[in-house]
Amino acid sequence: MNDTFLRACMGEKVRPVPVWIMRQAGRYLPDYQKVRGTTDFLTLCKTPELAAKVTIQPVDVLGVDAAILFSDILIPVEAIGTGLAFSEGRGPVLSPPVTTDAAIKRLHAIEPEKDVPFVLETIRILRKELKNKVPLIGFAGAPFTLATYMIEGGSSKNFVNTKKMMYETPAVFNRLMNLLTDVTASYLLAQIKAGAQAIQLFDTWAGILSGPDYEKCVLPYVQRIMDSIKQTGTPCIYFVLDGGHLFEKIKLARADVIGLDWRTEIEDALKRLGPVTVQGNLDPCALFLPEEGLKGRVDEILRQGGLARSHIFNLGHGVLPEVPYQKVKLLVDLVHKLSA
Repeated sequence: MNDTFLRACMGEKVRPVPVWIMRQAGRYLPDYQKVRGTTDFLTLCKTPELAAKVTIQPVDVLGVDAAILFSDILIPVEAIGTGLAFSEGRGPVLSPPVTTDAAIKRLHAIEPEKDVPFVLETIRILRKELKNKVPLIGFAGAPFTLATYMIEGGSSKNFVNTKKMMYETPAVFNRLMNLLTDVTASYLLAQIKAGAQAIQLFDTWAGILSGPDYEKCVLPYVQRIMDSIKQTGTPCIYFVLDGGHLFEKIKLARADVIGLDWRTEIEDALKRLGPVTVQGNLDPCALFLPEEGLKGRVDEILRQGGLARSHIFNLGHGVLPEVPYQKVKLLVDLVHKLSA
């Protein structure tokens, strides 16, 4: 098996540099579109054979060094008692929004084998299918990011309801965060038991917070999850979108790998993070560059990644549906060739 990704997660410098891509199984792939054309998104997530099939597609088509479970960060939110639907125009819709203490008390912890068995079955299928190929990454949304979706009822531009709850009723907010922390830890431990070999914790919206708010309202909960995962010996990546102003505090989360978006160059991030293992951080839109331009960007990221304890190449966020899959294949080939 190609284990360069796992070795890099554990801090080993490996050549070529391993590469995988957030949202690597998705709408930009013709093979994915064929599967997606037969079913809706949520059904696809809940059908193990189909979810495993689309998880493997980018491994075969692109030659990436890791597979990431095809699912959605909101799957456990539905399992605890919140209505979940996906709208083509609006994205996720959660109903009713969780804005009161009474609403939180109606939610419940999960038993993963009973409440999300399809996720665990997908992982078991994938471990068999990927046995001689690449490692499998499991994942979850971090508590704060999940909380924003639940409180706002979906995506948000200003997160006013989330911050209103944080500031006006902190005890209510903390109750929701404690529940989501327990749920997320339980969910990830079940994924590891089923066969996930690494974990990525997505804290997509934590970057909306100031340093003091992140330290008080996010960091302790992330640390609890990290401590649970570390007891299994499974490496964990922590990714905060637009979190450059939080680096010194993100470092305290105790993740094995820190994911970086494209807004901060790796070299500058390392001055504040210290000698850590990093993942990233090509701008997803850079995939629209002509080959020579893309090669230059990849070469520079690899140079800067070489300054870290170890480096896993990735985009700074998910691959966009508009990107030709041939460009994504070119990116993977360039990373392998230029870092060999």
